[in-house]
Amino acid sequence: MLEKLCPCGQADSIFALDPRVLQEQGIRGVIFDLDNTLVEWGADTIGQDLATLIENFKASGLKLCIVSNALSARVEAISAALGIPAIPQATKPSKIPFRRALKIMGTSPEETAVVGDQLFTDILGGNRMDLYTIWTLPISETEFVSTKAVRHLEKLVARRFRKRGLLA
Repeated sequence: MLEKLCPCGQADSIFALDPRVLQEQGIRGVIFDLDNTLVEWGADTIGQDLATLIENFKASGLKLCIVSNALSARVEAISAALGIPAIPQATKPSKIPFRRALKIMGTSPEETAVVGDQLFTDILGGNRMDLYTIWTLPISETEFVSTKAVRHLEKLVARRFRKRGLLA
């Protein structure tokens, strides 16, 4: 079970990701988490830096989709501002929203990455679908109450992965 929590890769943030490098690894589609990955938790607007990054990803030919456990109205507003599809209220780590994202993007699991800040939702869900998982640091310390509680477990798991040499 623990191996399903281990990401394939890590990045300090989405801004450290290079679409060309992903494509060289055979990635054709990227699923992004929303809260504390693309925007701060609860944010309902995007910055110019995020808009530019997403445009660069799209211009490279990558297919994009947001998969978020957050409520529909906010997820849909941000996805519309970025011009990419989204699946709100996703119930990650369930496989269902990831399957839906693959269908929307027209990609297979072998050519799709998922990028998120939580091991127990984003990484676990992506690994359950055999996607290339990339764990990022959360943008902000502000987050949902239950997420704060899970972060303690996440730290223990990450420490164990580091001891095994699986994480930097």
